[in-house]
Amino acid sequence: MARWVGFALVALSGAAAAASLRASTGAEIPALPVLERFLAETPTEDVPYRALRHLEASAPHLVSRAWMDVWTELDAGGMRYEVIAEDGSDSVRTRVFRAVLDAEREAVRRGAAKSAALTPANYTFERRPSDSDLASIAIKPRRRDMLLVDGSLFLRPPDGELVRIEGRLARTPSFFIRRVDIVRRYRRLGGISMPVALESVAHLLLAGRATFEMTYDYESVNGQRVGHPQPRAAAEGDSSSRRSR
Repeated sequence: MARWVGFALVALSGAAAAASLRASTGAEIPALPVLERFLAETPTEDVPYRALRHLEASAPHLVSRAWMDVWTELDAGGMRYEVIAEDGSDSVRTRVFRAVLDAEREAVRRGAAKSAALTPANYTFERRPSDSDLASIAIKPRRRDMLLVDGSLFLRPPDGELVRIEGRLARTPSFFIRRVDIVRRYRRLGGISMPVALESVAHLLLAGRATFEMTYDYESVNGQRVGHPQPRAAAEGDSSSRRSR
């Protein structure tokens, strides 16, 4: 289970990347208008929000699968969560989902977002060819860190809106994990690019392929009402439970 927790913790950097992306200096940023706009218009502090998240994880070779619906809220008092419904492997729900949420809450408390942020302190940036209408920027981590991604970010010209990040973790969480591929998707809500989905695939040395997915359905962003998310109804006779943190 420690291996599951290791690759799932990449979810933490999804929230961090939405919180403080602005560069502290311009000297190390390529002269790309779309990238400059992206860096200049992103908040430097955590963005208050309330969102309903849906988490899923599965590992076919381990015969493990689980899901969870959870309200998450971030404000000046920190990050809180409340489990609304859940089902599947108890070990996955306890040792993966709750472990990820607890670790995210602790990271927010410690102000650790800057260690995963898309800044020149953590990454180098380079324009690369794109076969779509999005601008593709290569991002290379300056250090081997499990919360950093070696890959690309995709921005929407001309305003520099962040659409997605995809790539591979700069460091795998365990010797038993060969690699972790991730895709993070974003959407502008309340004028701010917020994470809306994370897809993570870990290739385990002894157990094959394991997946972790998380989606965000926002009720409010930065004090603005942006949606009306509804929890999925718990199936009759399942193992659903409630717990507040």
